[in-house]
Amino acid sequence: MDTREKARARVLIAKPGLDGHDQGAKVIAYGLKDAGFEVIYTGLRRTPEDIANAALDEDVDVIGLSILSGAHLSIVKRLMGLLREKGIGDKLVLVGGIIPEEDIPKLKEMGVAEVFVSGTYISQVADFIREKLGISGGDS
Repeated sequence: MDTREKARARVLIAKPGLDGHDQGAKVIAYGLKDAGFEVIYTGLRRTPEDIANAALDEDVDVIGLSILSGAHLSIVKRLMGLLREKGIGDKLVLVGGIIPEEDIPKLKEMGVAEVFVSGTYISQVADFIREKLGISGGDS
């Protein structure tokens, strides 16, 4: 977080794939905004290409994916490859939604920093981001 130590961390919340249920993504987006983060929400049905381009254009620190469709492995694999191609493979990538427990290690092997399943408190997500970016609660 060296270049943004005094600025608010920027978080991109994306809803990839064909799943049209974005209530959870909106709850996370509003919750992180209330926790002091600057949040950009991409809207529904974004491709990995859309998300990687938005992350680059918006110069975000964190990319959060909300996935309920079951396509998390293929979406994350494609997104991580695109982030590396664009030279932003060091972004903190988080995944939330309906993720089978057996897929969590696979996502982490791909480079996902953490997977937050249904029932996770927004404060846990905010604390994780702060810890990984090395910022305190009031500085985000």
